[in-house]
Parts: sequence; C-alpha cells; structure tokens
Amino acid sequence: MRSVVALGLLLLGGVAGAQVTRISIATGGTGGIYFPLGGGMAKVWTDFVEGVEATAEVTGASVENVRLVVLDEAQVALGTGNVVFQAYAGTGRFEGKPQPILAIGAMYPNALQIATLSSTGIRRIADLKGKRVSVGAPGSGTEVMTKSVLEVLGVTYADFAQLQRLSFAENVNALKDGAIDAGSWSVGLGASSLVDLATTRDMELVCMTPEEQQKVQEAFSYYAPFTIPAGTYPGVDYDCPTVQVANVLFVHRDADPELVYQLTRALYEHKDALEQIHPVAQIISPEYALNSTPIPFHPGALRYYEELGLEVPAALKPER
Repeated sequence: MRSVVALGLLLLGGVAGAQVTRISIATGGTGGIYFPLGGGMAKVWTDFVEGVEATAEVTGASVENVRLVVLDEAQVALGTGNVVFQAYAGTGRFEGKPQPILAIGAMYPNALQIATLSSTGIRRIADLKGKRVSVGAPGSGTEVMTKSVLEVLGVTYADFAQLQRLSFAENVNALKDGAIDAGSWSVGLGASSLVDLATTRDMELVCMTPEEQQKVQEAFSYYAPFTIPAGTYPGVDYDCPTVQVANVLFVHRDADPELVYQLTRALYEHKDALEQIHPVAQIISPEYALNSTPIPFHPGALRYYEELGLEVPAALKPER
C-alpha cells in the first residue's frame, strides 16, 4: 500500500494520534503560477487539515508531475489538462501507457502565450519559421501544448532556425539577451516572468486568427479559444486571441479517499487565502471544476462535490 494511503488511514482513522501526514505538492518553475499557488495550497492544508504538513516543490511541471505522483514522490500535483488527459487515457506522450491518476479538479485556465520583442518583427504564428524559439522546459505542459498547437497550424520544430527548451525564467533572460527570438508559455494570465519581460522590454505577444483558434479546437477537444485582454501586461495594449487549457489538480488513484476529501474541502473553503497569492485563484470553484476537468474525479473529491448538491457528469465519476 502506498505510503500516503497508510499515513492517511492512521491519521484520519484516529489511530496514530500525533502521526503526521507529509504531502509534497508537485508544481512547476518559479517563474510561473504553479509554484506560488502550490505554496498557498500547502499553507492552507497545513493550517486547516489536521495532522497534515504540506510543502510545494519546484519541478519541470506537467509531464514530470505525472511521474512524480505515480511513483509517490509527490502526493498531489498540478498539470495542464492536455497532459493530464493524455496520461489518464494513455495517449500522446503516454501512448499505450495509461497512468493511475484521478482529479481533485480543474483550477483555472492556462493560456498559450508566445512572447517576443518588438524588434524581431514576429507577430503571427507563421512568423516563427526560421526563428530561434524556446518551446518550454522539458517535461512541461508548455512544450506539449506548444508542439501540438504549432503543428496543427503548420509550424514544426524543423521549421525553427534553432530550438531551445527553456523554463519561463530562462525564456525571459534569453529574450533580454537576444539569445532567442520568441519563447512560449502555457500559463495563467499575469505570470511574474511575463510581467518582468513586459516591464523591462518592449514585449509583443504572438496572436492567432479566429480561423487558427477554430482549427486548434477542432483538432483537440481540451483546447478552447481564449483572448488575452489588452492591458494584461505593461505596454501590450491590444487583445490577443490564442487558445487555453484547464490546469488540473490531481492525485494517485489509490490515494486515501478521506484524506483527499479533506484536502478538497479545505481548498475550496479557504480559497480566499489563495486569492491573496495570485488573482487567478478567483476562478477556482466547484462549478469551474465540474465544467473543465478532463478526467474523472478521485472518490474523495467526488464526495465533496456531491455533498454540495452538484450534479456530477457520469464521465467525471471514477469506475467503481
């Protein structure tokens, strides 16, 4: 039996008394939203779930986070909906190898945000051909999303003059130094790394046409059209059409249902603490989770949603 299950049973069953359940939350890099939001979740769970001590860990994000949860090196993780769906279904990066994960729920949307500097002349997706492009850190949801979206729109890695796989913070430094022409982010609006770039350089966002948005949505059910509003970043005074994917909080399918229930309840009941960390937390709600989660809920999370009286779609109920 996995350690988190055993500890959860001891703690929540009242047998161990002073027993502590330590939870590692797999997040992402320091330049995105996963890490600060995960730190907020860790504080909420430590403060409001009896006997739990939670910590947020810096990771390579979505793909790596699936591996960490499956190996019990992390007990809770954040991941983009495309990666989480592929892992659960055994498709894409996980072809033929479905992973034993279930959801606590979708948290908020990630927008694909491709940033460049005004001096590069890059404005549209097709302009990336022949350029030096960073597609996201290895094992990240950013790279998975960037590759799949660009390929649908007729741009492959082979079209780049140079391909790099950099983290969000590394993207910013490389753009500032002129080492790359464009970098990709799959992240919530207002990520600190993009704010930094827009504040210190003349940043431009690479936008899609409505036809490109529709083409991506037709190819992938978990991507949807999205617009980055004008003024989201300093100096970027235009709406920028792109696509979005939900971010999902997930656990191992064998995680203790009582523990997952307590984590889910505390997350929603103390959401105000997360809103103080980042404004994307305003989107977090049981209703958003029911509308945007791409894989079934863990039984512990399902119990919480059903206690609220919400109608959970059959597709989001785990197999018994």
